[in-house]
Amino acid sequence: MLDITRTDLVLGIVGTGLMGRGIAQIAVQGGIRVVLHDARPGAAGEARDAIGQTLATLAAKGRIAAADADAATARIGIAESLNDLAGCHAVVEAIVEQLDAKRALFRQLEDIVSETCILATNTSSLSVTAIAAGCRLPGRVGGFHFFSPVPLMKIVEVIDGALSEPWVGEALTALAQRMGHTPVRAQDTPGFIVNHAGRGFGTEALRILGEGIAAVPDIDRILRDAAGFRMGPFELLDLTGLDVSHPVMESIYDQYYQEPRYRPSPITRQRLAAGLLGRKSGRGFYVYREGKADIPAEDAPPARTDIPVWVSRRNAEAATRVTALLESLGARLDRADTPGTASLCLVLPLGEDATTAALAEGLDPGRTLALDPLALDGRRTLMRTPLTQREMRDAARALLAADGTPVTVINDSPGFVVQRVLATIVNIGCDIAQQRIATPTDIDRAVTLGLGYPKGPLALGDALGARTVLAILDAMHDFYRDPRYRPSPWLVRRARLGVSLLTPEN
Repeated sequence: MLDITRTDLVLGIVGTGLMGRGIAQIAVQGGIRVVLHDARPGAAGEARDAIGQTLATLAAKGRIAAADADAATARIGIAESLNDLAGCHAVVEAIVEQLDAKRALFRQLEDIVSETCILATNTSSLSVTAIAAGCRLPGRVGGFHFFSPVPLMKIVEVIDGALSEPWVGEALTALAQRMGHTPVRAQDTPGFIVNHAGRGFGTEALRILGEGIAAVPDIDRILRDAAGFRMGPFELLDLTGLDVSHPVMESIYDQYYQEPRYRPSPITRQRLAAGLLGRKSGRGFYVYREGKADIPAEDAPPARTDIPVWVSRRNAEAATRVTALLESLGARLDRADTPGTASLCLVLPLGEDATTAALAEGLDPGRTLALDPLALDGRRTLMRTPLTQREMRDAARALLAADGTPVTVINDSPGFVVQRVLATIVNIGCDIAQQRIATPTDIDRAVTLGLGYPKGPLALGDALGARTVLAILDAMHDFYRDPRYRPSPWLVRRARLGVSLLTPEN
């Protein structure tokens, strides 16, 4: 096994674009000597100068000592040809994302470097196994997937291909730690951990949009304000660009042989064809003026009326919380077992739509709205049936906005917005664990560091309650009859046992 702690360790980096430069920077800051190579003449020298300037800027800002910046810059060498990488202990490729190009590069390197030199690929979407399969010694090939910008995204996925020797993943894990990054281990599967786990957020939001349940700004507001995401899904798609995001959606869907959980939306394909890429094109799901999204303002809440409110007790725990909230808002509560003929009826479903919840209790759908019981802070979501009267809708919105909390009204949908998206994220995370792609701890660590979610999918499921998530998915699956919403066995078993979703197999 390669001794990563050795002081004379030499790391070769092939490809000196944004990713290659970032990897080189954190490596030299970790005390590792780096040798840069690029097929374009002069590119490696440009990269060395750019890294040196970045380090000098960090020193000028007091982020690192000036002496450390100088020492790190001095560790950068240039390989005019691949032959100059002969003395490297490990080589990381960060070239174009094409299988043939990566396989050809590794075949060339095998004739140059020693047989104990690790060959690592920074691929984000290609199979590490397929890259290794073209090598004479495939066991020394592993995945080493960084995220951009590398110095700021403190995570790297260490990928074990089907042919990788165990010592390779162990060495890359230690190398990532020496470079100041957090490694997570994953088996070689489409999307690895982060791009795999990230399927639920955007694709389910697109499904909600495609069903006409809510408009783009409302979906973004709900998931930011009520679920705690830094950006809404459509803000994120605009930031990344559909020319990047949509091919990834299709690639993972196809690589999993049309697994329904990862099914893309025709909305993004159509918008990509129209050139509505996002910020980079000036128009995506939002219009951008001087780099800023033009987001329509919300309507002010209607004037409050003194209508009596009846709260469903079908979900007893939620009913207690909602009743206490309504009391704090000064609502006139109808506490009868069945609602009066003039009362607004509030139902609190998990996974069901407002229509199903109303009919289950024999309520008048014209006077019924559903309130999401899982999202009562930050922003509240009301859901109307197709028959809900406008005056009832306005009365409910006015009442629930009385303390200044914004309220969004959406059309009928099993699972609202928050329930649908969060349950999908949790379910996909559970299935990553079920497939043994990564440990439960590494799944959550990868998602929080790589995607910036408020919690990893398994911790998120624990916060909601595994049985609650299972109830949401079961209800959605019953309504849609779509295997997209079938619960993962990992979730089902832990919900039945009443244990944390982070519980590994013994």
